[in-house]
Amino acid sequence: MKIKVQKQILESILISVQPFLEKKDDTQITSHILIESYEGRSVIRATDHEIGLQIETERFETIEGGSFTANGKKLLDIIRILRDEEIRLETEDSHLKVIQKRSKFKLPIFDPQAYPSFPVKDEKPKISLDSYSLIKNFKKISPAIDTNNPKHELNGALINIKREYTDIVGTDTKRLAIVKMENVSEKELALILPKKAIMEIQKLFLDKIEIYYDENTLIITNEDLFFYTRLINGKYPDYERIIPKSLKHEIELPKKEMIDAIRMITTISHEIRISIEPDRIVFDSLSTDVEAKTEIERVTNIEQSYQLTINSRHMLDFLSQSESESFILGINEATTPFMVKDGNFITIIMPIVI
Repeated sequence: MKIKVQKQILESILISVQPFLEKKDDTQITSHILIESYEGRSVIRATDHEIGLQIETERFETIEGGSFTANGKKLLDIIRILRDEEIRLETEDSHLKVIQKRSKFKLPIFDPQAYPSFPVKDEKPKISLDSYSLIKNFKKISPAIDTNNPKHELNGALINIKREYTDIVGTDTKRLAIVKMENVSEKELALILPKKAIMEIQKLFLDKIEIYYDENTLIITNEDLFFYTRLINGKYPDYERIIPKSLKHEIELPKKEMIDAIRMITTISHEIRISIEPDRIVFDSLSTDVEAKTEIERVTNIEQSYQLTINSRHMLDFLSQSESESFILGINEATTPFMVKDGNFITIIMPIVI
């Protein structure tokens, strides 16, 4: 097999597939990428069995068609040190040669026939959701998804499709983030996507996509990309029980002023106290060593003061994804979870017990 390709094109593709490779053991074929190239069409695949990406391109020049595997990280390391010029890839016996003018490198290869197969979308049910909204809403709830919880279902996001709406949900047990999307669906369905998959979807897809699924797999495609992830098996917690049925106070607050005040206090402590008073909001650190305090003037229309002790990151994560200039703070009691809301995006935050 022989192909030619510009360095920038190959480097960009290799960077895109890195998250899909086995990192711990480079003796495994899943540490390799698979490249198949025939006249007019080339396919690049990477998978660690749990998540996979296929890229199709017409920007390789095929001199002699065929397929090969190569360690994805080592190949990228080589390509990065070459000049921004054309590169030639050739297979010879059990090696891949990477050639650019007087420079030559050799990498061992595996039998491409042994490369793991990808799932197929044929005959799989299709999910009809607005792709732009779905990807945008993944971004909103991603910070709240746990990463190493012994309850595996909490290490992913729930897509809970109802007949008239869909909830996108993430939680790390200290907070619960939910975005509600309006839609019409003939079938109700609940899928749990791993956080890694959620993060890669946001990087890869910016426009219209098609989504397919079965009991174990979710597939997302567009013209050039084929992405799949294994789903997390398990029952997601009944998140609707956590959402307050009513709120004693709903206070509209300015986003920018809140962000500025919280960030000022976080220079000293990430655990902060927010005191909601009738005519102002006071922010101070929970640190016992150094004092930090600031306030903003705001008529809150409440008669008594409330003190919320929080992890500042939970509030800042919500505010960074809020799209409006103001948001709603919903309170019942200082010791119970409180709600922050911007349109169809809400986060329930547990206060810190001190």
